[in-house]
Amino acid sequence: MPEAKARRADAEQNRSAIIEAAAQALAVDGEVSLNAIAKLAGVGNATLYRHFPHREALILEVYRREVCVLAETADELLQRHDPGQALERWVARLAQYAMTKHGLAQALRTVTVASEISEDSLFAETYQPIVAALGRLLSAAEAAGVVRAGLNPDDVILAFAGLWEIDPTSDWKTRARALYRLVFTGLEAR
Repeated sequence: MPEAKARRADAEQNRSAIIEAAAQALAVDGEVSLNAIAKLAGVGNATLYRHFPHREALILEVYRREVCVLAETADELLQRHDPGQALERWVARLAQYAMTKHGLAQALRTVTVASEISEDSLFAETYQPIVAALGRLLSAAEAAGVVRAGLNPDDVILAFAGLWEIDPTSDWKTRARALYRLVFTGLEAR
C-alpha cells in the first residue's frame, strides 16, 4: 500500500509540474510543442501523454487552473489584508492572468475548434468564478467604506477589460498598474 501511495504522489507531482510548465510556456508561445513542455516539466513524453492524451486536454487544464487560482486568490487576500488592499492585489493578479491568457489565446482558439467545447461555453465556465471573486472583494471593500456602494462586478470587470489589450512583451506591469489605478479612482467611495 505505501508503494501505491508513493506512486500516486509521484504521479500528482508530475501532473502539477506539467501544468505549471505548460502555463509558463504557453504564456510566452501559444504554439509551444508538447516535447518542449515535457522537457521544461522534467518528465518524459510518455508521462505527459499519460496525464494529457492530447494537446487540447493540457491547454484546457492550464486555463481552468489559472481561473481557479485567480478565484481562490480573492478569498486568501481577504483573509490576509484589509479589503482595499485585497482588491488592489487581486486586480494585480488579474493583470497577471490577462498576460497569461494573452499567450493562451491562440492555443484556446485552436482547442475550441478541435474539441466539442465552444468558446461561449468555455467563457461561461470561466467568467462566472472570476466575477464572483470580484463580487466578494467589492462587497468587502464596500462594507469597509473603500469603494462606493452598489457596484456591479460585471460592470467593474468590463472596466478592467483594458488589461487584456496590454502587450505582454511591453512593460505590462507598469501599464497595468496605471490602468487599474485609474479604474480605482472611479470606484472610490466619495
